Amino acid sequence: MPSTYNDIYLEARRRLKAAGIAEFSLEARIILSSAAGKTREEFIRDSRLYVSAEYEEKIQKLIERRLEGEPVAYITGEWEFYGIPLTITRDVLIPRSDSEVLVDTATELLRGRQEVRILDLCTGSGCIGIALAQVVPGARLVLSDVSAEALKVCRLNVLKNHLTQRATCVRADVKETPPMLLGTFDMIVCNPPYIPTSDIEGLDASVKDYEPRGALDGGADGLDFYRYLAGIWRKAIKPGGYLAVECGIGQSQEVKDIITDGGFVHYRTVKDTQGIERVLVGKAV
Repeated sequence: MPSTYNDIYLEARRRLKAAGIAEFSLEARIILSSAAGKTREEFIRDSRLYVSAEYEEKIQKLIERRLEGEPVAYITGEWEFYGIPLTITRDVLIPRSDSEVLVDTATELLRGRQEVRILDLCTGSGCIGIALAQVVPGARLVLSDVSAEALKVCRLNVLKNHLTQRATCVRADVKETPPMLLGTFDMIVCNPPYIPTSDIEGLDASVKDYEPRGALDGGADGLDFYRYLAGIWRKAIKPGGYLAVECGIGQSQEVKDIITDGGFVHYRTVKDTQGIERVLVGKAV
């Protein structure tokens, strides 16, 4: 007898739960609805419909990939950040909710401003810059990454979110002097690589085995990119402009010291929902 969407969902849910995956129900629904080309609401609506043998076989392969440790975002090729739909590939990090704190902080700093220029360095998928473009109507964005592959994903997401008139993707290396053609900005936002090199092998397999190492490795102490941002990239920020960065657990004081040593005034430290100091803001003088 043919299986329904609900039959396939219950079996996928059972397998994910048995494997110890915490969000087994949600992940099963995301994988199955994406494979069917349906929204989650449409999938629930159609749960009693019968599926083809081809669909059932496809789901078995996708669930196997998840059981082997591959993150859902890479399996489906899509993710949501700040309520924004994004294309995601293994060339970019999967956006985390921690980074929404950076978006919230930047939005508050720019509230009421008109004609602001924002540079999102180490942009990856473009999630932070694209979110800012959606919530700061007067913003013009430059989204930059050293990875040509990441910029391809970023451009897809700019197009997907109808921002081609306000956002430009440009290749640039944080470790090098800012290209003069970039000009200056009212704000630079950055979620840089901040994992110490020696800590990467200890990360969860879903991170170290699948996410791009270049987007994780922050050097010996995890702080290399903050030194570049506070040093050679300071000239790209207008007087009175802001440098807003995300940092890892236990790094906030060291990042604050780097920012102030670079000539910024420490402006704000913002905690995430778990009370971790997650975002540092320096003001250029």
